[in-house]
Amino acid sequence: MTENPDPALLQAATALAARLGTDDNHSVAAAARDAEGRVITGVNVHHFTGGPCAELVVLGTAVAEGAAPLVRIVAVGDRERGVLPPCGRCRQTLLDLWPEIEVLVPGAGGGVRAVPVRELLPHTYVWAEHQEP
Repeated sequence: MTENPDPALLQAATALAARLGTDDNHSVAAAARDAEGRVITGVNVHHFTGGPCAELVVLGTAVAEGAAPLVRIVAVGDRERGVLPPCGRCRQTLLDLWPEIEVLVPGAGGGVRAVPVRELLPHTYVWAEHQEP
């Protein structure tokens, strides 16, 4: 677990969240870093049918843009809500697709810490064949 990791990644998500304004359809921004250092960003798409979270939009964008394996991800809420931990669906998706990814979550005293996704979703079932139980 790393305290206050990757300030540039956090800044990318924070800056994007700040640009969202007051549009309730897009209220969370996410940023991920791939193994080559590239940063990919995205925002959630709220809809009454559910819509994808910002983390899931980033995952799709990373694949579409040919990114290397993702190593770290963070989500930030609009209106200065700060770092948001991923929902259960996002935790499961991250674990299934990028089982070695670190997730930035709120830390003690207003800081941020990096946590392996496996620690955010303990005792999960194994869906993907490439995952270890």
